[in-house]
Formats: sequence, structure tokens, C-alpha cells
Amino acid sequence: MAVRAVRGAVQLERDDAEHMQEQVGELLTAILERNGLLADDLISVWFTATPDLHSDFPAAAARALGITDVPLICAQELDVDGAMERVVRVLAHVETELSKTGIAHVYLGAAGALRKDIAQ
Repeated sequence: MAVRAVRGAVQLERDDAEHMQEQVGELLTAILERNGLLADDLISVWFTATPDLHSDFPAAAARALGITDVPLICAQELDVDGAMERVVRVLAHVETELSKTGIAHVYLGAAGALRKDIAQ
């Protein structure tokens, strides 16, 4: 079993805790499903949020999905002029049989523009 990193992101429509939980939950679910993973395959998950998001911690969405025994951490994304607003990014470390090229990185909605080279 290999350790792999899976990337993902979603752009929120607004800074609202319920909306964040819904959208980040959808992103995490898509990451797991598209890679054939279970929550038990997660080693750790890093979340970053752009500086314009203040309503909640993105990791709260993982806890709401029942991901309770995995180390999670939240950080603020760099405040770069011209960067996409209201974005939550995910970097999940997982145990999987997938090769590096077999990993499905998930960028939902407008966030797909962030990494057209790897978004699936």
C-alpha cells in the first residue's frame, strides 16, 4: 500500500458556515468516491481557505461527514493580488493501491480553473 497525496478545491458562492460545510463536504465526498477511498484510508488532511473566508473552519465539514479519527488542520491561503476568491483547497494524504497517475484530483465548479493540468 502506497501513501499518495490527493488535491482538490472548491470555490464558495458566499462566506456562510452552512454553505461552506455543504461545499467542502461535497468536495471531500468526491475525492473519496473518485479515488475509491474510504475514510479509513485517510492519513491526514490539510485545508486552506482564502483570507476572505471567516464563517467556519473547513475541517468542520470533514467532522460532519464522520471523519473523526483523522488529523485535520486548517490554514490561511496566501493573499495574492488577483487570486480566485472564496476558495477552499484540500491536500489529503491517503493509503491506496493507486499509482500517482491514477489519482483523481478533484476541482469542483469554478475552482477547476485553478489546476486545469490535473483537475478531473
